[in-house]
Amino acid sequence: MSRGEYPGREFIFPASKELNLLDFASAMAYVENFRPDAIIHFAAISGGIQLTIDHPASVMRDNVIMNFNILEAARVSHTPKLLMTLSGGMYPMNAHIPIKEEAIHDGYPHESNYSYAFAKRLVDPMIKAYRKEFGMDIIGIVPDAIVGPRSNFNPSASTAISALIRRFYENREGDSPLVVWGDGSPLRQVTFSEDIGSVAIWCIDNYSDPQILNVGTMEEISIKDAAHAIAEYMDIDKERIIFDLTKPVGQHRKAMDNSRFVSLSHFTYTPIREAIRKTVEYFIEHYPDSEKLRL
Repeated sequence: MSRGEYPGREFIFPASKELNLLDFASAMAYVENFRPDAIIHFAAISGGIQLTIDHPASVMRDNVIMNFNILEAARVSHTPKLLMTLSGGMYPMNAHIPIKEEAIHDGYPHESNYSYAFAKRLVDPMIKAYRKEFGMDIIGIVPDAIVGPRSNFNPSASTAISALIRRFYENREGDSPLVVWGDGSPLRQVTFSEDIGSVAIWCIDNYSDPQILNVGTMEEISIKDAAHAIAEYMDIDKERIIFDLTKPVGQHRKAMDNSRFVSLSHFTYTPIREAIRKTVEYFIEHYPDSEKLRL
């Protein structure tokens, strides 16, 4: 399956300032205006551990509202296809590794992320309910951590690797310590954003089952190794990196099994280090341009 352009297709990427998914009237008006052949719903209120620790109710409320608003807008406007996204963090913290899709409701998610996890877990029964009652063609995919040029680098909303890229770059000069939360041992599957875009298009074109699909890479990298890779790509001495053991680290490992999706699509993924390198290069090239970077 090739990456890149899709001739004959027009893609619309609305920003939150033009489409407020927390407001049903806004969502409905936008969908009615454009009448898309398909909607790929990636929008979410998400970020690092601290966001969900500090604002669990807001994170849960806003994600559930957004999901219902886009579902209802698609239903009322008779949108032919809707793709919803779930999250690898929704799976039970004691699930067998690698985690299969069937484990979604088998236990409690990690405490540090429970509000976001349950909001995303709810997407599964939402898909089944809307398919059954309204006959809608809705599918759900489960990416893991995503890194790429359009990652969110805002410290209050970024995930671990995106946060490290900005922090390291802004403090690259001199010899002050570069702080990483925790001991660096947690392992994360990290998928390049361009891969996830290609995966979403494949699913829109080729998949219509109610069964959710794990679609991220199976490759893992530790937070420590990711930090060292970022430092290398920025020509920073990795000896400056220190690990703050007083900070939360989140779940140690939550690797997902993507075999169902790969058996259908035969998709191959960008290696994690290459994905990080491309993201770092893009960030360095465009910083501090807020039109090119989500800062």
